[in-house]
Amino acid sequence: MRRRFKLGLIFSFLLIALQGSASPVPPPGYVGSYVWHGRGVWFGGFSALEIADDGLHFTAVSDRGRFTTGTLARDALGVIIGAQASKMQVLKGRANHPIMKSQADSEGLAIAPDGTAYVSFEGVARVLRYAVLGGPADPLPRADGFTAFDNNASLEALAIDKHGWLYTLPERSANPWQPFPVYVFRNGAWDQPFTIPRTGTFVPVAADFGPDNRLYILERQFRGLMGFGSRVRRFTLSGDKITREENLLQSPANLHDNLEGLAVWRDAGGDLRLTMVSDNNFIFLQRTEFVEYRVPD
Repeated sequence: MRRRFKLGLIFSFLLIALQGSASPVPPPGYVGSYVWHGRGVWFGGFSALEIADDGLHFTAVSDRGRFTTGTLARDALGVIIGAQASKMQVLKGRANHPIMKSQADSEGLAIAPDGTAYVSFEGVARVLRYAVLGGPADPLPRADGFTAFDNNASLEALAIDKHGWLYTLPERSANPWQPFPVYVFRNGAWDQPFTIPRTGTFVPVAADFGPDNRLYILERQFRGLMGFGSRVRRFTLSGDKITREENLLQSPANLHDNLEGLAVWRDAGGDLRLTMVSDNNFIFLQRTEFVEYRVPD
């Protein structure tokens, strides 16, 4: 994160704390939030999340080239009431050495059914493939368009579909009026078959394919002194075309923290559930939290 932007965040949250405000009302489908308190200098900055089908086991990646695995505790209603995780571990490069700090801004995570993990990065926009997280990386080829992305606003989102194809898109499009280009890795190469419509000032920060085979995009809106707002849109795809777009939820500013990771799964009651995790930017005024919503199928 750029130093100037981080200082701006600190100033904004200090003003929010001093001024106080009425508690925002969650949108429909809200299940609950759980503030996750971890230990160690590397805890925090979570930018990507994957949840197992049981809704309990998770993998989270931070934006400092590290990851952890853990387990969620839930009450009788399925609300998160606890989280236990392993020590933060280093993501490695091709040579089985830790990724250089200047290239370690890991932002997106997608895990295939066979356990193969893919991680997307900002800075040097690229995707690394891991047979085992924590082991050596196998870099995927880079798309030509990746070199044009802003260093601090590129491959935040990464998802994998039922075919094993990877989908990624930059956090920032060419200008505020243009849609977000979606890149798909299939048959050993990237192409850019479609775009995601841009509405308002929200930008994409995470993506996942749900058990319904639809593409879910988590978007963030930074509103300065008012804090963060979040939105989740769902897209039905037919081939390389979007046939339906739905706005599933939009949270008011300062209800949740800086949500950046998204996992979509089906709970024991058969409902689709969105589990999100926040990036606290390693700022003491922010919090790391899990946030969950149920959404219509």
